Amino acid sequence: MEDRVMTKREVWDKMRRRFIKGVTDYGLIEDGDRILVGLSGGKDSLALLQLLAWRSRIYVPRFSVVAAHVSMTNIPYASDTDWLRSFCDGEGVPFLHVRTSFDPSTDTRKSPCFLCSWNRRKALFETAKAEGCNKIALGHHMDDIIVTLLMNMTFQGAFSTMPPLLRMRKFDMTIIRPLCLVHEPDIRLWAELDGYRKQTAACPYERVSHRSEVEDLFHALERMNPELRYNIWGSMANVQEDMLPRKVK
Repeated sequence: MEDRVMTKREVWDKMRRRFIKGVTDYGLIEDGDRILVGLSGGKDSLALLQLLAWRSRIYVPRFSVVAAHVSMTNIPYASDTDWLRSFCDGEGVPFLHVRTSFDPSTDTRKSPCFLCSWNRRKALFETAKAEGCNKIALGHHMDDIIVTLLMNMTFQGAFSTMPPLLRMRKFDMTIIRPLCLVHEPDIRLWAELDGYRKQTAACPYERVSHRSEVEDLFHALERMNPELRYNIWGSMANVQEDMLPRKVK
């Protein structure tokens, strides 16, 4: 028997339950927060915006949301900003279009991808400060966090990943990832059912990377054990140091 396809309402309810659990378990939202959403235009940030907008209309805790889309003027990579603005208007969220750029020749040791990402993040911090926000919400979901863990173990020899909550003391800002317990396949299905519009041009620096290979590995392992994602997630809070090799000085 084939698996029954979930309805749009069922997909939304599933995402919403896991969103609420992530926000609650990790204490991501507090009364009085003003949250800037980094709205790339991809499915993850759009789903994040919708879930935060929905949650902000509930009385407790009281918080506000604003969205910022950062464009690099020197890269022919674009999203339909008119559609993004309309999307935000439909959710009752103010939309900001921030323009910035970078010069790849300033640091030839870093890839254009790194420089672009770094400057986008810098623009988000500056915009959050200007808008009186105390938190920046990013659209990383559970799959992203697990794949980052596997990447760091494989290529950096470190048991680390992107935490659901990260206080940036140097910048007096807190990064939150409210989709931390939401599954990527559910977001992908929701994007199809809700009619998300895809970006209008691909990034010229986008390429197949080790990350895509690790994602394939993660999905292959998950086919072997459907409980894999929960086991890996649980392992991050169940580090048994006495059963590991000691650190050699």
